Amino acid sequence: MESKARQLFTEVYGGQPAVYRAPGRVNLIGEHTDYNDGYVLPTPIDRHVYVAAQPRTDDRFRVYAADFQQRKEFTVGGTRPDSKRPWSNYVQGVVQVLREEGHSLKGADMAVTGDVPLGAGLSSSAALLIATLRALQGMNELELDPVEAAYLGRRAENEVVGVQCGIMDHFVACLGEHGRALFIDCRTNEHRLIDMQPSHRVVVVNTMVQRKLADSAYNERRAECMEAVSIISRNDPEVKALRDVFPETLVEHWGTLPAVIQRRARHVVTENKRVLDATGCLEAGDVEGLGDLMYDSHDSLRYDYEVSCDELDALVDATMDIDEVVGARMTGAGFGGCTVNLVEAGYVGEFTEKIKERYRRATDNQAEVYLA
Repeated sequence: MESKARQLFTEVYGGQPAVYRAPGRVNLIGEHTDYNDGYVLPTPIDRHVYVAAQPRTDDRFRVYAADFQQRKEFTVGGTRPDSKRPWSNYVQGVVQVLREEGHSLKGADMAVTGDVPLGAGLSSSAALLIATLRALQGMNELELDPVEAAYLGRRAENEVVGVQCGIMDHFVACLGEHGRALFIDCRTNEHRLIDMQPSHRVVVVNTMVQRKLADSAYNERRAECMEAVSIISRNDPEVKALRDVFPETLVEHWGTLPAVIQRRARHVVTENKRVLDATGCLEAGDVEGLGDLMYDSHDSLRYDYEVSCDELDALVDATMDIDEVVGARMTGAGFGGCTVNLVEAGYVGEFTEKIKERYRRATDNQAEVYLA
């Protein structure tokens, strides 16, 4: 892919660029906990967004996006939202926040390509932001540590692109390492890397179903979580987010919550505990324990948070009788996208063929498989 990015640049602009990249990610466990000040446990996947770039002598940016076969031009001080080329807002956003931080930038020619699937919940957007940031950092000799870079990436997505996401995706793109999970406390942004067991591989299976309902459902779930906090905090003012609610606390307030809000809160409260337990399993080398928590997480997302779909359920259900798979769950916002599976390292090839065939029989759709 790096050679492809370099060749693409040469075809579009001529010259010999430098190439920068950032990975997509998959969340092992901890779904819909980030906006509740909770915990997440993602890891990078072996798919990246690449930005081939060469500095210019003026203040103009020329950007070509291979996935969309579109071009965008703007000046360093002339960033403007572009509804016809929404991908360009991520590039412009990075330029804008760097300027706002007082960094002096040259213009550049840039070509963007990659193999992180779009719309699959694997964070191609954060990968684009951080790959762009790395390109600008390299061309302009900016000194940014990885944590600072992650915050700048989130700021670009929040303030310029207009997506109110958390820090998880940008942290993984900046700080993630292959073969290791990244524990993140979404309230304090405390984070640490944890080694994965080499006996098992993280395998991502894409339903190839676009997440058409994910945005509206995401907003609904956020509102429902806020309602739960509002009700519980009337009697417990120390509760600022569902992160502050423990299982026993939820039991105490259970009767005060409407039925739907009960289920939403139960997912977030129990999912936070599962992330902490999963972290303990990883540190102890307990792969089976981690796998059990992944299956529990999927059930919670399926029945309490109600963000799964038939295709995701079919993929998870298809693993239940495979001894070499110790855990599986949907990952991402839901209503499509991917599952994440913990598979014995020597079985990955056979698993790939088996899960594709079972999914085809169950849904008449073709799945894609990626490795973390």
